[in-house]
Amino acid sequence: MSSIVVLSGSPSATSRTAALTAHLAEHLRAHGHDVRLVLVRDLPPAALLHADVADPAIADVTAAIEAADGVVVASPVYKAAYSGLLKTLLDLLPQFALAGKTALPVLTGGSPAHVLALDYALRPVLSSLGAHHIVPGWFVLDRHIDVTSAGVVLHPDAEAPLLSVVDTFSRVLPVPAI
Repeated sequence: MSSIVVLSGSPSATSRTAALTAHLAEHLRAHGHDVRLVLVRDLPPAALLHADVADPAIADVTAAIEAADGVVVASPVYKAAYSGLLKTLLDLLPQFALAGKTALPVLTGGSPAHVLALDYALRPVLSSLGAHHIVPGWFVLDRHIDVTSAGVVLHPDAEAPLLSVVDTFSRVLPVPAI
């Protein structure tokens, strides 16, 4: 069983991105993985803004990422890139925090025009953090994510390809040493 950290970089409490990441975390748990979902917006703002890597919550997330076999990094698109909130956390990680790990970038946005943010904004930072393997990411249109009281319902145009990418991520994760 692999260990996965799922980062949700949305600052909004009613975020489709956060709901989607919870959905993906459950999907990965169903594959038998040990999954930790981290809502970056719930981390201490002062610690994030003051780059306080000694803060217990920041240190805990950093340790979880460093111990994980894989990381899913999700964010809504803001200004043709991932959220500043997510950037703030990623900036606090050690230079090669993703070394030896498999990474899956996922972005959400209001227009297909933002799909390039996967390859021109998020993928480069994952690479600079040393990710061993970055699987092809996926972009989900906001209108294809319906958040209900029962959970997330994805439009068929989004669900099958997204879950295919997530399943590929699941299959290529390094097998933990026993």
